[in-house]
Amino acid sequence: MKQKGWIHSLVSVGLAACFAVTASAETQTLQAGRFELAQFDIPCRTAILIDQNSGTILYEKQADQQVPIASITKVMTLLLTMEALEQGQVSLDQVVPVSDHAYNMGGSQIWLEPREQLTLDEMIRAICISSANDAAVAVAEFIGGSEDAFVEKMNAKAAELGMDSTHFENACGLDASGHLSTARDVARMSREILNKYPKILEYTGIWMDTLRGGQTHLINTNKLLKRYEGITGLKTGTTSGAGVCLSASATRGDLSLIAVVLGSPSSAERFKAATTLLDYGFANFEQAKLELPSSRPSELTVEQGNQETVTLQYPELEGVLVKKGDTQPVEVTLDLPQSIEAPVEQGQTLGTVNVSHGGQNLGQWPIVAAQPVQKLTFKVVLLRLWEKVLEP
Repeated sequence: MKQKGWIHSLVSVGLAACFAVTASAETQTLQAGRFELAQFDIPCRTAILIDQNSGTILYEKQADQQVPIASITKVMTLLLTMEALEQGQVSLDQVVPVSDHAYNMGGSQIWLEPREQLTLDEMIRAICISSANDAAVAVAEFIGGSEDAFVEKMNAKAAELGMDSTHFENACGLDASGHLSTARDVARMSREILNKYPKILEYTGIWMDTLRGGQTHLINTNKLLKRYEGITGLKTGTTSGAGVCLSASATRGDLSLIAVVLGSPSSAERFKAATTLLDYGFANFEQAKLELPSSRPSELTVEQGNQETVTLQYPELEGVLVKKGDTQPVEVTLDLPQSIEAPVEQGQTLGTVNVSHGGQNLGQWPIVAAQPVQKLTFKVVLLRLWEKVLEP
């Protein structure tokens, strides 16, 4: 790429010294070290608090300890279900068959009968609101062909998300040897479903509902829906092996948090622990928006191309997580050449948007070509000369 000088553009935003930057193409990796972690204890075996947008960790307690996670397992079941919906493999109005295997699930359930006819939409509501094991297994069989085949998909997805300390043995979360995860991994999969499939909140935020024409009443197992400002979900879980668990999502303004609490002694202590974590996050942090420089160029000169310029496509910067009360500036800079030589491919990286503070680079995103530009040909040169000749 031929470069003739560089355009440098800078904008400063009065924000915090410690933060994380998010963009539309960001991965689901959790980020440590942005902030000093809070030092307090909560009544549970293991826990973590993260910023949903950036994945920044704000608190952790034994977050890598492998433990049973009960029905928090269903977050992965729901994640694969939403993925299948997005890919067109299934639809919400399809009837989900009920096998004898699903019928025989223990624990929380909606008492499905073999060959009963409920739609996928109804099954998802049963899973999200009442944590129904029978519905979760029926959906797993519907999407995977069998629960075993679906569990293979669950473990493959866990590996894809970097959930290295997680192994699933079933689709519903009943205690089973080797069925283990960690607070950190639960936060990863919770963040994945919330960021990629926000439609799930239309289910997890329902307090009461009915099925079977009003004959079956559903009441959400997440009591924070009635007690906590901004709560949106996500999933509760309780077994004798796991204790009492919760992955709680909440949003206030532009700030969204995920609090994972595993192995609490009681339901009351589970909700108390999650409330403590969320309160800490909302009291001490906020999401501040970032803006690209208003003077940024909309196009770039192309040398020896069949077009004289190429349109620039900038990334969407969602914002930065900041500590409340901190006013140190964030710098947003653009690095672009003054021109580029043809040919140019659509989507080709032409420059970068850089976000930094105090010399520390916090993120870099590509500025790309919005359309292709072919190399100038002799025919085009002649055509341009002819057009100039004909100019009045």
